Amino acid sequence: MSKSNLTIEDGEFLIKLARDSIKNFLNKNERLMPPPETPEKFMEKSGVFVTLNKKGDSKELRGCIGYPYPTDPLVIALINSAIEAATSDPRFPSITIDEINKIIVEVSVLTKPDLIKVNESSELPKEIKIGEDGLIIEKGPIKGLLLPQVPVEWNWDEEEYLANLCAKAGLTFDCWIMEDTKIYKFQAVVFEEEEPNGKIHLRNLR
Repeated sequence: MSKSNLTIEDGEFLIKLARDSIKNFLNKNERLMPPPETPEKFMEKSGVFVTLNKKGDSKELRGCIGYPYPTDPLVIALINSAIEAATSDPRFPSITIDEINKIIVEVSVLTKPDLIKVNESSELPKEIKIGEDGLIIEKGPIKGLLLPQVPVEWNWDEEEYLANLCAKAGLTFDCWIMEDTKIYKFQAVVFEEEEPNGKIHLRNLR
């Protein structure tokens, strides 16, 4: 999915569908089908993540799950990601139907990940732009991902970003410098509610 193809109206559609998917699943234990008015471009395969935060003075994560790679149509991946973020994030108990109206929904639509190619692993930080690039690490069968908004929220520099990416995957902080480690980068368009069920804005990641 191209970043330039997405508008605020698209964000409103995606956020509403994510929220409706969660509410429908919590109420009926059923997954929504893509609505008839789904734009054709949302039938294209795309990576996507749904992040749920508790409303408050400071954000408190309540769930985040998604599809790193463009393996499914965006609309299907979104519905599944929203439900999984609400009910199956292993870090949190399932969201309740009474809780959903206290949750801020955020949707990140991802570009296809590209392998970062460098001559020496020490050059990796120079190929990363904080506030623009999300990262995926692969070391054998082990994988981990951080969305581009994460290093901004934690005020990390490039090396801290890479170290925490390693930790997210359950690896040592310095595994990014090892020869058999692969690092991919991607970009994201991030839509977010200003408050639960509220106005949608395009999030500035910088």
